[in-house]
Amino acid sequence: MPTLIPAPTLIPAPGEPPKQIREYVGQVNTGHTHTSVAHMISPPGWEEPGQRPEFQEITVVLKGMVRIETEGEPLEVRAGQAVITAPGEWVRYSSPEPEGAEYVAICLPAFDMATVHRDTDSQG
Repeated sequence: MPTLIPAPTLIPAPGEPPKQIREYVGQVNTGHTHTSVAHMISPPGWEEPGQRPEFQEITVVLKGMVRIETEGEPLEVRAGQAVITAPGEWVRYSSPEPEGAEYVAICLPAFDMATVHRDTDSQG
């Protein structure tokens, strides 16, 4: 039987200025550990610490542009585009343009603070 998810859970986000993370499916909102799906709204100038997660992340940009820095060339992912990052790959996300960005992040397995491996422990 289908399961209705009546609302997302707002998750605190690292980075400045703060972005909004609304988790629909994942460890916090539904208890799922195999997949997480979150809607992100990041303001202009937002950037988070770099990370080397143990999960695959699929990012689908709905509005604006998300910059993804890697150990290679940075990527600019615009509305209507998507990108897949592999487990163990160093990445850093930001929304440097004046309109900020809105996107959906899907993590396999689900996002987990213990497996994101951010560059600075103080950022969570």
